[in-house]
Amino acid sequence: MREASTQRFTTHDGVELFYRHWPAPTSQAGEPRRAVLLFHRGHEHSGRIAHLVDELDLPGFDFFAWDARGHGQSPGARGDSPSFGTSVRDVQTFVEHIAARHGIAEQELAVVAQSVGAVLISTWAHDYAPKVRCLVLASPAFKVKLYVPFARSGLKLARAWRGNFFVNSYVKSRFLSHDPQRIASFDSDELITRAISVNVLLGLYEAAQRVVADAQAIQIPTQLLISGADFVVHRAPQERFFERLGTLRKEKHIFPGFFHDTLGERDRAQATRRARRFILENFAQPAALPNLLDADRLGYTCAEAEGLAAPLPRHSPRDLYWRATRAGLRLGSLLSDGVKLGFDTGFDSGSTLDYVYRNQPTGVGPLGRLVDRNYLNSIGWRGIRQRKLHIEELLRLTMARLREQGREVRIVDIAAGHGRYILEALEGLERLPESVLLRDYSELNVSQGQALIERKGLGAIARFVQGNAFDRADLAALQPAPSLAVVSGLYELFADNALVGASLAGLGAALEEGGYLIYTGQPWHPQLELIARALTSHRDGQAWVMRRRSQAEMDQLVAAAGFRKLAQRVDEWGIFSVCLAQRVSG
Repeated sequence: MREASTQRFTTHDGVELFYRHWPAPTSQAGEPRRAVLLFHRGHEHSGRIAHLVDELDLPGFDFFAWDARGHGQSPGARGDSPSFGTSVRDVQTFVEHIAARHGIAEQELAVVAQSVGAVLISTWAHDYAPKVRCLVLASPAFKVKLYVPFARSGLKLARAWRGNFFVNSYVKSRFLSHDPQRIASFDSDELITRAISVNVLLGLYEAAQRVVADAQAIQIPTQLLISGADFVVHRAPQERFFERLGTLRKEKHIFPGFFHDTLGERDRAQATRRARRFILENFAQPAALPNLLDADRLGYTCAEAEGLAAPLPRHSPRDLYWRATRAGLRLGSLLSDGVKLGFDTGFDSGSTLDYVYRNQPTGVGPLGRLVDRNYLNSIGWRGIRQRKLHIEELLRLTMARLREQGREVRIVDIAAGHGRYILEALEGLERLPESVLLRDYSELNVSQGQALIERKGLGAIARFVQGNAFDRADLAALQPAPSLAVVSGLYELFADNALVGASLAGLGAALEEGGYLIYTGQPWHPQLELIARALTSHRDGQAWVMRRRSQAEMDQLVAAAGFRKLAQRVDEWGIFSVCLAQRVSG
């Protein structure tokens, strides 16, 4: 039996999480180190899956297993986390720690996860598009069997009334496994957390809905292990997830009679043998992900956008519904300044985004301000404001990195809108950048942005000019050569990958060697049809139809232009991502 060392790593918000590490007893000379990451079920901890280290029988692999925050020996209220999204980001931080501390690259990792841990990993795979070799997901808790009618709605109402609170698991150990030792150890284990916070429970459900609906974005080879007699989670969402998975290298195995603890069942060797074989087969061949550079012309997001652009049958129920929605918005524009601005300039315009950033409801009287507040609180605009905070965070981080390297900070934003997120990121800095060049296609945005520069007293270092963000030659000729380029909210508005590729290539040519790029993406949006059927674009008042790009697709476009991705942020709803990349030589 392998011996584990116990260690801790620091998350993005300063919390130290506990984990176990089992070094590989054997390794091939000259071969890269490889590892398997294990993620435990809800309520449990890394000790409960330690048996898999020997049972998977992979002597050439290191093994790692954490205690999720609020579980086992990690800190935090038992069964709680600031949010489900926070725990997803913890996974990314853990993977980065393993690379930095143990020298094992992301592409040399396999992941084995069960129940809540499997939902966590599925969400991470969707939102962050990691380049791991494969996933083994056992009984993912995409939909927990709550048994009480309207339980989820009731929990939402209760949380709105009393805030976050905790509920205890109803599941008895004898309904998790047929293994007498597992049953006894579950009942006697003092580190098992019986409670789960409502915030985590509802966040789990919302993330699972999104990931199951958009599983086509996951291109990582995936093996799904389903328990045939599971009293804890529903089987149908697991089946839908498998059917929609984007990878061609996928397997589904159903184990009749197995309870929920698939990898802790009495006859679990049936599952571990298949998991072992799947892991070894994926490491036996070169890591390969499908080329997504033509996803604008072939694939599910292309078909989705074409469907949204197609007119509805006249007088059909859906046509009548969206006509009524448009009429309601037009009525709202008589009261709400934000809705009116959207119709006047486009709901995707720089003026609208600047209004959303300011987040100050205005309108005709109290009713108009109420309408405007509801408009500004829509999920898409909340995501936009979180995107702004993430851009500002990565801007400050990158400027500090350039200063540490003894380099000048020369910023260019090629489609800045009014430039608010750039200019506000400079507030409070001890040393301002050497230069800030803001560009936009719109004369209105240029004039408004230049006025904002003057109001903030940054005229000595910043200027705003008109420019085409898709003119490769024009971008490549930027002088002085920027050390930090920003593209925010632009590529999401244009479906054509050739346009985006030309823009990124121009920036790649313009940036000094080792320069940095901050770019945004929109891998998911819960209101795509509302936007397409009811809102108008800045482009001559046309319907605002967006084609989503998966994170994997967006990252491939950036890599094709000569950049290496370094870091990523994503909002709690998985709508908008913000990434940092560096130009690589050659």
